Amino acid sequence: MNDTIKKMKHIVRLKYIIATAVVATLAIATHKACAAGDGTEEGERQEKPVNNLPIDTALRSRLKAFAQRPRAEGKMAFHVFDITADKPVFGYNEDMALPSASCMKLLTGVAGLRLLGCNYKYNTEILTRGNVAADGLLNGDIAFKAGLDPQLMAPDLLPFAKALKQLGIKKLTGRLIVDLTIDQPVKSEMHWYPWDLTFSKYGLLYKGSTRVVGQLKAYLRGQGIAVADSQIVTAATPQGFTVRHTASRDIDDVIKRMWKNSSNTQATSMLYTIGHKANPKAHPVAAGIDYLRTFLSDTLALADSALTIHDGCGLCTYNRLSPRALTTIIAYGYNDDGIRDMLERNLAIAGTDGTLAREMTGSGLRGKIKAKTGTLSHPYGISSLAGICEGSDGHALAFAIMDSEMSVLDARVLQRRLCEALVNAKKGGR
Repeated sequence: MNDTIKKMKHIVRLKYIIATAVVATLAIATHKACAAGDGTEEGERQEKPVNNLPIDTALRSRLKAFAQRPRAEGKMAFHVFDITADKPVFGYNEDMALPSASCMKLLTGVAGLRLLGCNYKYNTEILTRGNVAADGLLNGDIAFKAGLDPQLMAPDLLPFAKALKQLGIKKLTGRLIVDLTIDQPVKSEMHWYPWDLTFSKYGLLYKGSTRVVGQLKAYLRGQGIAVADSQIVTAATPQGFTVRHTASRDIDDVIKRMWKNSSNTQATSMLYTIGHKANPKAHPVAAGIDYLRTFLSDTLALADSALTIHDGCGLCTYNRLSPRALTTIIAYGYNDDGIRDMLERNLAIAGTDGTLAREMTGSGLRGKIKAKTGTLSHPYGISSLAGICEGSDGHALAFAIMDSEMSVLDARVLQRRLCEALVNAKKGGR
């Protein structure tokens, strides 16, 4: 009898150990989803355990007092969410859909990292097929295979040409195949204002096939490699080629410029990358916007029809997000280990760097706020701020404040006051 009881206890203990191991394995797989870039949808993610952590009631009181203070005329809305407790703290007009300006880049970045993975790399390659004779004649072809690296500039083609020169190639019998992901130059969206654009900073691969082919040809000839115009074709790279040189860029470099420096060109390139990954057969802009909308509605359960997406960078004044939508995006990213690291490192830091280098420079706020700024001055003053900080109780907080139809200077005063309430800084700190 005692032996039977011992056996039963052993079986129960063994089942518990196995169940615990399975749960741990699933949890690890969930946390590593960003690094894998597997595009797992929300329904496939593990449910977070419910916790009983309280929110900071003193913070809620400060936020309520902030919402009731006199302020400049215009629209204001904000929302604060306690990520650690997984509970909202306080909101004011938090579901009001307002122009997002560059806070749209938070959606583009988080959705992009979820789809592509935090270890995604933009690769550009030069390849050859055939043998090189003693006189430098390549009896075969050269292929230039380009992805969507947004930071590759014309001078970066020099190492590709040098790699071919080191092989002894001086001319070829076959073709120079230029394999591009997109062959048309990026164009201004209909509702973008010309004074908000910086097209000169777009990478070479976003300036169209004519520009890419011209630059590539020039750099090859500069290294003594003769290529006739009749030998150049734009086509997909066939099988049987050997890679001779690769330029690789981490997605982290793109996210940093998108968020910390609010680069419109990097955000637009991210939209192209998302679109091409999500649906290679469609135009990357349309496919990218489609993915962002699906990410909002299906993955984040933000199905409000008032939320509107026209681009990936926020230049369009018809974009609409809400403070709750922004905090939901941030909290989603923060709960993924890889994306959290990106947020911590690549958001602008108050009084320190990026677009917040000259904002909130007083000791009460400097270094304590990490956020994405958003500013448009047309047709009305539009300004937003969304990010993360640590509350007085040590909890991680996601916050978003959106202002429109008021001067940007007045909006920034409100943003600073909200941040003071978040970290319980002394009034009047700059």
